[in-house]
Amino acid sequence: QVPLVESGGGLVQPGGSLRLSCAASVAIFSRSVMGWYRQAPGKQRGVVARISTGGTTTYADDVKGRFTISRDNARNTVYLQMNSLRPEDTAVYYCNAKLTGTLSDNWGQGTQVTVSS
Repeated sequence: QVPLVESGGGLVQPGGSLRLSCAASVAIFSRSVMGWYRQAPGKQRGVVARISTGGTTTYADDVKGRFTISRDNARNTVYLQMNSLRPEDTAVYYCNAKLTGTLSDNWGQGTQVTVSS
């Protein structure tokens, strides 16, 4: 397992914004597809957004236009900018790194995002 260190979660009002960060080791970051997943209470973990090594992004339908995933290869960090947050975005958000060409699949510890007034 490769450590992934997440930060940036918290409590925000509906319509607000948060930015999540995930730092990975230099050994894997540039060769990994990076992603953000989330798990709400009583639900399965699902993908929120992913970004390839070349910068191609994909999003879950319910976050398109509101969330933006990006990566900074110089800092070995992936970000998730979340705007126009809704109560249904409340979940634990997990960072994921899939090392290309291998079965290596690494997870962060999770960070809580709560959207509530």
